[in-house]
Amino acid sequence: MKIIEKFIAKSKNPNEEGPVCIAFLGDSVTQGCFDVYPVSETAIETYFDAEHAYHTSFRKILNMLYPNVPINIINAGISGGSAPQGLERLERDVLRFSPDLCVVCFGLNDSGVNPDSPDSLDQYLSALQSIFEELIKNDIEVIFMTPNTMCTEVSCHISSELIKNIAERKAKVQNSGRLEMFVEAAKKLAFSMNIPVCDCYIKWKKLQECGVNTTELLSNKINHPIKEMNQLFAYSLAETIFFS
Repeated sequence: MKIIEKFIAKSKNPNEEGPVCIAFLGDSVTQGCFDVYPVSETAIETYFDAEHAYHTSFRKILNMLYPNVPINIINAGISGGSAPQGLERLERDVLRFSPDLCVVCFGLNDSGVNPDSPDSLDQYLSALQSIFEELIKNDIEVIFMTPNTMCTEVSCHISSELIKNIAERKAKVQNSGRLEMFVEAAKKLAFSMNIPVCDCYIKWKKLQECGVNTTELLSNKINHPIKEMNQLFAYSLAETIFFS
């Protein structure tokens, strides 16, 4: 990948090369959301902790590998974000910074939008394709990262009726295979455009096959991985860049 060439060049010629810049375009998981809690009968708030988001752990890996290379991280994740929304803010949040690499991760929210509408998948793929095309046109390397799985059941640790209802809806999207359909379609699109795929979703599914209760690995018991599982994304990104 070209990003490796940038690391090598900056490491060898620190005064002649600019810092490495990596953008992360995605939803609440990218932003660094963890727990959720009700503030009224109809509204919830989210606990944010960007220091434990996967891109922070990823930067630590890069700092270990290239200690003399300055690395700038652009956190372009927004809670509740979808691929069409990501496309709308692509210029503002990513392109104007001219990053060397952009990691794109959408699907959790897209798969839950209008679940009975046949147009939802097409809108998701169309937006993703446009995001990929704009990044490539601007000479920005791209990685598509698949999301984690969502809850498969309503956790016994949820006491709020509001959050229980949300968990029920998300579990339906997960268990019906709808999220997986979105993930597989997005992977197919990325492969057709020669875009590397960091497939984290398949790792979460493998954990389920091994008897792991992945719902309990979600900090909000719905769709936000616990801090330790954010590291899975970080190590998977490193694997994609350096060993694929």
